[in-house]
Amino acid sequence: MRVMPEATSRAPSAREDWSVHPRAPFSARLRALAARIWSEHRLFVIVLTPAVLLRVDAELGYRWQAWFNDSFEYLEYTVKFGLDPVRVSGYSIWLKILQPFHSYALITILQHLMGLAVGVMIYALARHRYHVAAWAATLAAVPVLYDGFEIELEHLILSDAPFLFLIVLALTLLLWNPEGPSLRTSAVIGLVLGIAEILRSVALPLLIFFPVYMIIRRFGWKKVVASIAMCLVPIVAYMGLFDMEHGQFAMEDADGVFLYSRVMTFAECSKIHPPADELWLCTTVPPDQRPIAQDYIWRSTQDTPLDRFTSPEFAQVPDALAENFAIRAIIAQPVDYARAVFDDTWRVFKWKRDVFPNAQTYNEYLFLPKGQPIPDWDKANIGPYHSYAAAYVEGNPNTQVVAPFSTIMIDYQKYVWVPGTVYGLILLVGLGGIVLAWRRLGGDALLPWAISLALVVVPAATAEFDYRYVLPAVPFACLAAVMAFSRGTAGGNVVRRLAEGLPLHRRRQVVAAPAAPAGSAAPAAPAGSAAPGGSAAPAGSAAPAAPVVSGAPAVSAAQCASAAPRASAAPGASGASGAPRASAAPGASGASAAPGASAAPAAGTGDDERDLTADGV
Repeated sequence: MRVMPEATSRAPSAREDWSVHPRAPFSARLRALAARIWSEHRLFVIVLTPAVLLRVDAELGYRWQAWFNDSFEYLEYTVKFGLDPVRVSGYSIWLKILQPFHSYALITILQHLMGLAVGVMIYALARHRYHVAAWAATLAAVPVLYDGFEIELEHLILSDAPFLFLIVLALTLLLWNPEGPSLRTSAVIGLVLGIAEILRSVALPLLIFFPVYMIIRRFGWKKVVASIAMCLVPIVAYMGLFDMEHGQFAMEDADGVFLYSRVMTFAECSKIHPPADELWLCTTVPPDQRPIAQDYIWRSTQDTPLDRFTSPEFAQVPDALAENFAIRAIIAQPVDYARAVFDDTWRVFKWKRDVFPNAQTYNEYLFLPKGQPIPDWDKANIGPYHSYAAAYVEGNPNTQVVAPFSTIMIDYQKYVWVPGTVYGLILLVGLGGIVLAWRRLGGDALLPWAISLALVVVPAATAEFDYRYVLPAVPFACLAAVMAFSRGTAGGNVVRRLAEGLPLHRRRQVVAAPAAPAGSAAPAAPAGSAAPGGSAAPAGSAAPAAPVVSGAPAVSAAQCASAAPRASAAPGASGASGAPRASAAPGASGASAAPGASAAPAAGTGDDERDLTADGV
């Protein structure tokens, strides 16, 4: 008989059992992600949804952009593909990248998405890194999501929305990991900051904050060097292009002129004593009769001494002379300069918005029933197009205002915005938490708080206040406030103790219990009981009093002795060495442990004893 071989088993082999199974379909993974987001971040999703709809309404109501004075400068240098000597032209480079689409809708939609992304990053950083409660993290994101002026700023052809997005992105990358960013992430942070600098020159002081923070946190010199090196790449490249076009290795030719306009609200040549080549910059108008600072550049109300120079003011020579004059004025009149900076900064914190600097500029921050017209000075002859705005889009550049969407935004902006006083209170809340953590140099919250303050002080110190400079500062203040009172910080500990009704500085004190009366002794151990170490306890040896916590009822030695169970020896080993050791009261040989004494907590333990001095409380 022929025997057939046994059939091969169809059971999966061990290798097949450990093989990687095919990934789930993309739609299934997307549904799983959506379900997870909804379950873990439901409150934020609910708050985020109307913010998205508001931006959709802005797009439909004002098709497809809104105009500001600087918008046309950006577009001119985009179409001409040059660098503006007045302001950094990183935004023009961004517009040039998007120019093949010939669409303002694409630009403003991306900027609205950037505004929403800022809110998401603030919420995510507060929740992930600092374990802030969902309601507090959501509240921190509300101003940037719902402020009517913020939505309008995102709808303008301006660099502010991309600038805010990049700074918040760099901050999120820096703070996301408790152990600090990796070397690669540090390089990315530097690159992002460098790009932000060529979008708006006000980013220059902010660049100092990031490496200083990394040094204080001891992230390692390689990471610090990587971030600085990558930050310099776009900046140096831009300065090289500027040198090729304008003959100066710089970011712009206007820093000196803007600083000159700042000091001209108070500068007096009788106190400055400028040299002969700077006398043409003086004015005989008394300080209390002078116009606002920017009028010395844009001539809104009168002529300016800058008109006396033969070449345009935004050139290398007049800019350098104006800068030297301004520095002399600051050195000669430091108190007047400090007062001018303070007055402009204080304007930020007013409850109501003043019409500043003039009605025309103020209206450009509003959703209006009619769109802003294309100004005459934007006219150009580029083929069939008579303005740079039209040449960029290759069509009609005028804003189409469409009701009822526009009406919704007009009414919404009237009532929903963050007053300056509220912003000031948010800054004070963050400052309070930072002060509590003074032993830790304010903690991580100091970084976004300093960024927020710098965004409103630097423009006032170098040029003049403007409402568009305040809006990017608010999200950083909100983030700093929730970080300063997050779990594990000095501010968070204060909030926890207040919520539990505990005093902020309570300490447990250790006092000795009253000594036992003379002659009273713990009962002797029965015959055969062994003392620790195998030695018999002498009869009549007194057990020392156990320490008790102040506020707890004292237990007398007699009560402890009467309640103590007697220890028994192992059978057949009465008093022999090697018998099991009997339990004894701490510090007393041969005495049984008193329950009352052994249960007393050790000094320095307990919830009320948590020492907050490490956080400065």
